Amino acid sequence: MTFPTMPTQATAATVSNMTSARPALPSAFAGGGGSTGFSPAFQAVQADVATFIAQGGGMSFDSPDTPLSADGAALRARLAAQAIGGTDLANGAVNGAVDGNGIDGDAQQQFLATIRPHAEVAAARLGVSPDIVAAHAALESGWGQRPLRNGTADSNNLFGIKAGSGWQGDVAANVTTEYEHGTPVKKVEKFRSYPDQASAFRDYADLLASNPRYQKALNAGDDAHAFASGLARGGYATDPAYVQKLSKLASRIARTEY
Repeated sequence: MTFPTMPTQATAATVSNMTSARPALPSAFAGGGGSTGFSPAFQAVQADVATFIAQGGGMSFDSPDTPLSADGAALRARLAAQAIGGTDLANGAVNGAVDGNGIDGDAQQQFLATIRPHAEVAAARLGVSPDIVAAHAALESGWGQRPLRNGTADSNNLFGIKAGSGWQGDVAANVTTEYEHGTPVKKVEKFRSYPDQASAFRDYADLLASNPRYQKALNAGDDAHAFASGLARGGYATDPAYVQKLSKLASRIARTEY
């Protein structure tokens, strides 16, 4: 997903740069077979840790008072996300939401019922069906089951909106997948964090209604494909299949009685 911020280049890492001075890692990364084992989560970020150290950024991950560079903060955020099981919360939500994989019907119904009042208000401002707004929230949050996290708390960011330089609110760092020239690249990005779902829907409607990039998505009525295409043309997402995914989910919600 991509929003107000521009994508950055993926990290090029080399494990051979690992030294005896490597930083201490959280206990969540210890392998189950003994103190010297490495879990899959550790292995996934091991190369990034190596490069970070090689570039002179060594520090202790279990010391919250240690000053961090921007790269160090992003790496710590990635480790934290891995530790709580969020290997790719943002992208995993999108890929798992279209057909409701792993999410039972009752959970889907409960999610739609909960967000319906907010979706109706946002939809009225955007000139689209509430079903389309609900589908967009379901797609980005995995039916509310895979929310972006602010630490261990829910960020209530149901639409995967990134925190650009102009954002004055709370921020949640999460691992996500961006598509650069059609190639998926995992990276840590900063996302907006809200106190509640109502705030998330208001900000979502404000963003789409006020940003000229998304004007072609407005007033699409019941045409989910036109709405999704307008978002894609404005750069809301980098996934080349995003229009198809959102259109399919909106159509499914519209024809199903929850």
